Amino acid sequence: MSRPRPPALTSSASPAATTLAPLLFVFLWSTGFIGTKGAALNADPFAFLSVRFMLAALLMAGLTLALRAPWPRGRAQWTQAAVSGLLLHAGYLGAVTYGIAQHLPAGVMSVIVGLQPLLTGLLSGPLLGESVSPRQWAGLGLGFVGVVLVVLGRAPGGGAYTAPALLAALFALLATTLGTLYQRRSGADVPLLGGTTGQYAASAVAMLTLTAIHGGAYIHWNTEFTVSLVWLTLALSVGAILLLLTLIRRMPAARVSSLFYLVPPLVVIEAYFLYGERLSALALVGLLGCVGGVLLASVTPKVRGAFARGRAA
Repeated sequence: MSRPRPPALTSSASPAATTLAPLLFVFLWSTGFIGTKGAALNADPFAFLSVRFMLAALLMAGLTLALRAPWPRGRAQWTQAAVSGLLLHAGYLGAVTYGIAQHLPAGVMSVIVGLQPLLTGLLSGPLLGESVSPRQWAGLGLGFVGVVLVVLGRAPGGGAYTAPALLAALFALLATTLGTLYQRRSGADVPLLGGTTGQYAASAVAMLTLTAIHGGAYIHWNTEFTVSLVWLTLALSVGAILLLLTLIRRMPAARVSSLFYLVPPLVVIEAYFLYGERLSALALVGLLGCVGGVLLASVTPKVRGAFARGRAA
């Protein structure tokens, strides 16, 4: 007997709901880069994430108890939840926040980690048994050229991006890609709410450890930081992550990842209006190259049809 589908994205859901869920996720995910910049300007990145993950773990635990949702069963499921959390939250968000704290613009960070669909498509072959097509290789090449142009085309008046900032962006890209693939392959049987609680608890421990190692932890509890923390905790750590994990369970990994190609343009626009970030003409050409590479590799006619129908294959 096949396992029942989660109610959020079953075929009986309304077309509006199944269409809006991916779009809502894209919007929420894009604001994460902006909120992270607001937090990173006012706090040590690892101290900030320690607070964020602890709050998120408490919120998810409260939801699990209030809804009487199941918890992970046995050591294996708790381990799966912890590994997913260390990749999707501690690894990805830790690197993103550190890179932005190292003065990498939010728009540039979003472009680099926006290559996740390409890397997911390539790794889904050996890890999930999916074939890698020449079109995916071509998309990877175009996306790589786009990132090079973004990095070379620095914002007017800005200096060179530092090696730690760029390495953090690459680490974030790898972490979110592996986290998506691992969650797709090994995390489908872990209860959603209880498992997400475990993810945040493991991530909080990791960030507290890094805070102690990093030293010099500080948080300026001003309005900008507080608004960023509240938004990132509620809208991102709860809303967007639950949407992402639900989409991963209901859709192929490459198809979920194709949503991320919409994120960098939104982040560039949001960062311009909120923080005055500007990308040079060369960087904007690179942004288009990244988006085009992901489209080339990920958005096939089958994918477009699935989004139009609002149902997974």
